[in-house]
Amino acid sequence: KHNFGAGPCILPQEVFGQAADAVKDFNGLSILEVSHRSADFVKVMEEAHELVKKALNVPVGYSVLFLQGGASLGFTISALNMMRENKKAGYINTGTWSSKAIKEAKSVGIDLNVIASSEDKGFTYIPKGFDIPSDLDYVHYTSNNTIYGTQFNGIFETSAPLVCDMSSDIFSKSVDVSKFDLIYAGAQKNLGPAGATLYIVKDDVLGKSTSPFMPSYLNLKGHAEKDSMMNTPPVFSVYASMLNLRHLIANGGVEAADIRNTAKGDLLYSEIDNNPLFFGPVAKEDRSNMNVTFLLNDGAPSQIFDKMWNEANIVGLKGHRSVGGYRASMYNALTIDSVQVLVDVMKEFTRKNG
Repeated sequence: KHNFGAGPCILPQEVFGQAADAVKDFNGLSILEVSHRSADFVKVMEEAHELVKKALNVPVGYSVLFLQGGASLGFTISALNMMRENKKAGYINTGTWSSKAIKEAKSVGIDLNVIASSEDKGFTYIPKGFDIPSDLDYVHYTSNNTIYGTQFNGIFETSAPLVCDMSSDIFSKSVDVSKFDLIYAGAQKNLGPAGATLYIVKDDVLGKSTSPFMPSYLNLKGHAEKDSMMNTPPVFSVYASMLNLRHLIANGGVEAADIRNTAKGDLLYSEIDNNPLFFGPVAKEDRSNMNVTFLLNDGAPSQIFDKMWNEANIVGLKGHRSVGGYRASMYNALTIDSVQVLVDVMKEFTRKNG
């Protein structure tokens, strides 16, 4: 199978094998039943923290956390923990997930300013050249947009603390963590199985919230003090994420992954741009290497194309139900050979139907 699904994602076969072995035997018990307080699992959590720091060159003064709830809970956690005296924040709206983040921030009392949006063109580009007010507690954006296929290709300058949801492109390319006060990311794209959510938070942020509503579980300060184990963590997801981080680092780290991901993106986008039966709706300078969205031109027989890619053992290619078309999600573990299979199908489809 060539898995282009948007998530939960493909992981390296070696990681699948190691994780499967641990389900059967992790130092005498299954990883599914081992106590999270045991010395064996404490070592796993500690190594997972350290591997995140190594992979992303996390500077001193930041805490790494593995929590639960996905980025959907991260929308609320980030707003609560970053709220300061002004209770104002700026959000950049580039699609479904940033729209949801905006909704959750408003619900906890943030005076929210949408400082830029690409909604006017169906979220097919990344806004640029926008002004950022000077009285914001923080600025929030989503680095990669899985549904629409857009991606920020740099970090914009702001004097306000910067918060980013990196769920779908973390570990796919280098990032300067020092530019951010808070990063959060669901594990199920490039990190590991669904269940864990990664937080990288500047220590200076912790305990500074002015929100009158702050349940213990939503306070990152408490999680940092307990080394991600205020309550039972998502043990299996953390373990598999640790295995995947080992694999990433052993294979050249984030820098090498970026080169591979760029090559995959170039291969598929070249076919989309040069094949007369397909087109990409996203502005070329804002295209995502993680989620490539494309459409058939009018009159091209979609039923035949769908049959062809299914027969080629390609799965997960349908676009999100809200936008239709096609979406090839190409996370770190997807090989360029799988991308070539898709490109070959597209070429053959056009040869027969063009």
